Amino acid sequence: MNQKMNKKSLLGLGVLVAIIVVFVAIYCMFGAKGVAGEKNITIEVINKLQESTVYQVNTDAEFLREAMNEAKGLTYVGEEGPYGLAISEINGEVVDFTVDASYWAFYVNGKQVQTASNKIEIKSSDTYTIKREKIK
Repeated sequence: MNQKMNKKSLLGLGVLVAIIVVFVAIYCMFGAKGVAGEKNITIEVINKLQESTVYQVNTDAEFLREAMNEAKGLTYVGEEGPYGLAISEINGEVVDFTVDASYWAFYVNGKQVQTASNKIEIKSSDTYTIKREKIK
């Protein structure tokens, strides 16, 4: 009797596993899928010669730094610090506050923000400007 019960239990377990596998497969094939690039943003970089380079980015990123990683042709170098990522170089142009008081300033829709790129939340249709500036 015990052997019959073990066979029935194993058979029932096998059927349950098979049903779960089928449901997982159906969900993977037909389940909800995210739409790539739900946010359309503009990233503009303005160098020391006041030349502007514009990047159109379709992203699902939450913060500007993530979107910068997705912008084709945009390169940057930075170091994590107590206030976030301190960017020292963009597209090969280096700023050094200790040498000439230059830094990369961040603007959202034309308004300067005092936040590191990894803390600037992005919203669709917004423009994010990164501009080389100097303290006068």
